[in-house]
Amino acid sequence: MSAAIPPPIVNLLLDGLPRTERNRLMPHCEPVQLLFGSVLCEPDQPFRYLYFPLTGFISLVTTLGQHRPLELGLIGNEGMLGATLALGIHAAPSRAVVQGSGSALRISATQLRQTLRECPGLQRTLQRYLYVMLTQLTQNAACGHFHEVEPRLARWLLMTHDRAHADHFYLTHEYLADMLGVRRSGVTIAAGALQLRQLIHYSRGQITILDRSGLEAAACECYAALCASYARLLAAPAALTS
Repeated sequence: MSAAIPPPIVNLLLDGLPRTERNRLMPHCEPVQLLFGSVLCEPDQPFRYLYFPLTGFISLVTTLGQHRPLELGLIGNEGMLGATLALGIHAAPSRAVVQGSGSALRISATQLRQTLRECPGLQRTLQRYLYVMLTQLTQNAACGHFHEVEPRLARWLLMTHDRAHADHFYLTHEYLADMLGVRRSGVTIAAGALQLRQLIHYSRGQITILDRSGLEAAACECYAALCASYARLLAAPAALTS
């Protein structure tokens, strides 16, 4: 018996639109490949294109003075880059860098602004998504202040795992340190502890998730909180506007 063919990966925001609006929007979206390390936008610069990731994922980062970049959040196929256009704001709030190579759908900012005027369902969906992104930012701020490095690392690995659609992906010590806002030595100790518990395998930046349920148990409470927020967006979006 042949193995079942997995369903195609879709962008969940687009997939949740009313069919008439999705049919109106999709002809203006073009498939593109997101290449690791590519900068898609810079802070305070106007968006040229907006991205709906499919298999790739995007890191939002900020910098302060001479400090190293700090990651604010991740965008995978649960969301999009450029949702602030739904608020009438055309400039990017932060730098966006491709952290995971893969596919995406791209639309020009001009076309999306026009489509937003024609599609109230798309407008509501992006506004709800912005609410969830705000939740992610506030959760990340509290997590970075109160939680230890090891459970925070477990949480970020789970978030990356969700968006990579694979059990293995590439994350350097340097990137993980920037992601968590800690020294590389702290990442080395935390990753070593997770590997010792046989939850992950980590070698030269190559990470393999060995025990997903064990990693969830090792993560701080913030991962479950963020998953619940996304579930409310996707499963019962009306709850966010009632």
